[in-house]
Order: sequence, then structure tokens, then C-alpha cells
Amino acid sequence: MSILQQGLAWIEPAVAAYGAFALFLIVYFESFGAPLPGESALIAASLLAVRGDLAVEHVFLAAWIGGFLGDSTGYLIGRFGGRLLLQRFGHWVKLTPERLARLEATAREKGFVMVMTARFVVLLRQLNGLVAGSIAMPWRIFAPANAIGAALWAGLWSFGPYYFTDHFHRWL
Repeated sequence: MSILQQGLAWIEPAVAAYGAFALFLIVYFESFGAPLPGESALIAASLLAVRGDLAVEHVFLAAWIGGFLGDSTGYLIGRFGGRLLLQRFGHWVKLTPERLARLEATAREKGFVMVMTARFVVLLRQLNGLVAGSIAMPWRIFAPANAIGAALWAGLWSFGPYYFTDHFHRWL
């Protein structure tokens, strides 16, 4: 059994049993910081769609909505207390006051692109909304970037494995 198969061992039964709702929950909670395998769950759900167990459209919508709402929840948590969390526990992830200041400056300059692309980087995906809210990124910038980023990410990992599954069989 490969490492990928071992990692997906609990995800596939959960998604197979509860469908796109299980995927929604996994992606939602991962998107605001819970250490869950959202991307792996999405790939597993896409492969279940290949078998006909799920509709790929439902997989995409569950991931997109879960990602958007999860990051939005993280944004709200960050907006109403995240600054204190970053100042108190930031040292655990090597976030010094200087790095926080640089992050805020970068967010002011490139916030839209930063939020949109963070979903494609593992640790950034989990902290994206929390950090954006903590540094007081305006909602009018965060929300559309979050929606577009979540749609691109969900589309890539929903439709990619679904349409190119023959290429993935080598790794499974």
C-alpha cells in the first residue's frame, strides 16, 4: 500500500458514506486552520466521481463552497481577535514583529493576488483567512480573491483527477 493510499484510507470511506457533505466539512475546517487533509479529500472525492459514486459537479461545489466559507470564517476569527493570536503565538511559526510588518505591507500592495494564490500552498491554505483578517485586509478585497482562489483550486483538484484519472493510476 503506497503512502498516498494509506493517507486516503479514512477519507475515502467518509466521503463514500456521506458524499459531498463530508468533503465540504473537511475542506471547510481545513480552510480556517484545522489540520485536515482537504486536498487529499478532494482528490479522493474526484476519484470516487470517476467510479460514479459521486457527481463531479457536487465535488467541485462542495470544495468551492467549503473553501470559501472556511477562509471567510478564518477571516472573521482573524478580524476579531487574530491580531492578538499572531502577537501571542506567532513565534511558534517564526512570525516575528518584523515579519508581521512585512506581511502587512505585502498585503496592502498585493493582497488580492496573495489571497487568491495562497490556497495552492499547503500551510498558507490553512492560515489564509486568519492572517488576512488579522492584518485587517478589507473585505471588499478579500472576498472576491477568496472566491476566485477557491474556485480555481476546487476546479483544479476536482476536474483534474476526474478528467485525467488514467495518468493518476500510475501513482495509486
